[in-house]
Amino acid sequence: MLTRRILQAIQKDLSRKMVLLAGARRCGKTTIGRALAKSMKGQYYNWDIASDRKKIRKYELDPDAGLWVFDEIHKMRHWRNWLKGLFDEHQGHHQILVTGSAKLEVYGRGGDSLQGRYYLHHLHPFTFSELQQIPQANTTINIIDGIPKLPINAKKGAEKLLRQLENMGGFPEPFLSASTTEAARWRTSYFHRLVEEEVRSLEGIKNLDQMELLLDRLPETVGSVLSINSLREDLEVAFETVKNWIRIFENLFSVFRIPPFGPAKIKAVKKEQKLYFWDWAAVPDMAHRFENLIAVHLMRLCHWCEDLYGEKVELRYFRTRMGHEVDFILLRKGKPWVAIEVKDSDRPVDPNLKYLLQKVSFPYAFQISRLGIKDYETESIGGCRVRVMPAIRLLANLP
Repeated sequence: MLTRRILQAIQKDLSRKMVLLAGARRCGKTTIGRALAKSMKGQYYNWDIASDRKKIRKYELDPDAGLWVFDEIHKMRHWRNWLKGLFDEHQGHHQILVTGSAKLEVYGRGGDSLQGRYYLHHLHPFTFSELQQIPQANTTINIIDGIPKLPINAKKGAEKLLRQLENMGGFPEPFLSASTTEAARWRTSYFHRLVEEEVRSLEGIKNLDQMELLLDRLPETVGSVLSINSLREDLEVAFETVKNWIRIFENLFSVFRIPPFGPAKIKAVKKEQKLYFWDWAAVPDMAHRFENLIAVHLMRLCHWCEDLYGEKVELRYFRTRMGHEVDFILLRKGKPWVAIEVKDSDRPVDPNLKYLLQKVSFPYAFQISRLGIKDYETESIGGCRVRVMPAIRLLANLP
């Protein structure tokens, strides 16, 4: 059984504070919670199980457990107040892990702040390097400096693994099934239950059928600038309604959006966003699906830098009003760090990437390909050499 890479960091942080573990439903949070409860002689409680819910409400918690794991407790009214009191009373005697399939910082339900009492971690679908079991470097801030220098080579079987990730997605159940049919069946059930169970319990939305239609429509928007007005016209609902529904899908880790990057002097767009799915295999077009796969891996990097090292790395894209566009931009401490253009096969350096590098200074720039085999570095463009290479080289160096 694959040991999730995040496990060691969670165990380390549990010795200091409470840990909140957030992520999409069915990506492995419950498995981690149960495994830690077993290995640390703890006790697992799930708010969705009636008997556990009763114990939580009555404070009937195992006094001999070294670790208390609370799953989906963000569905409880005033859960933050409840956790604050529990932590303050039992700190030093019981460690506490809280897991949830929603943004735990959003669903506070009006409760008191837990500030200073917890570390937040994000669990993602399987990543390429995690599945290849590529060892992580030492846990110092210098590891972030080293990522764009690409010190790690992919292991044997990398191309086959990448094809599997493309077709199955990174969620454990469909990926490990190794069956496109089972993966498709899982995906259909997954999105239906997301709306019927998670949205219903947390948001109280009545028009769930229309909301599910929006979720079915969104995969077609991946790869393009998101037009809420176009979606509003298709669904025949208000602009603010569609906007709110997408926000809810974001909060439930179904989709995420990335904003544009670019100073006003180069006429970059300022408001238009791009949308991606945490389950990239939901995207029908293969080129856009691969772009989505890269987006998830880069967002994993952003969360990893902040969760483990407290350093802010942001994911953006570049687009001008004249139509120049580069797929991904990474900002580190607010400054341009890495520019990334994604291609399906071996191609000369994209003119849009050249345009960006001539206008904005970047220390690193990559053009990666899904099926290409060429690996070389260009001459300097605006002071930056572009590394053209197969995508597996970049993915092997991401967490």
